[in-house]
Amino acid sequence: MQKVTMYSTAVCPYCQRAEMLLKQRGVTEIDKIRIDLDPAQRDEMMAKTGRRTVPQIFIGQTHVGGFDDLAALDREGGLASLLQQS
Repeated sequence: MQKVTMYSTAVCPYCQRAEMLLKQRGVTEIDKIRIDLDPAQRDEMMAKTGRRTVPQIFIGQTHVGGFDDLAALDREGGLASLLQQS
């Protein structure tokens, strides 16, 4: 299974929903990067994604986007295959 990295904050309902969806799809470990605790991480996230909002989700090296993007990928059937790529 691909490594999942998620930029998030402590109080973020979309981060929680993204985590729940990923766990429903078999993800057991999510590397969470808390941008509210480390402003340098927010700058890194914005440089990598061009976005300011959380969550920002990476599966392997692929930037999926936020929760809405993740949910759309799942509805289209692409999430499972992306998680399983090696």
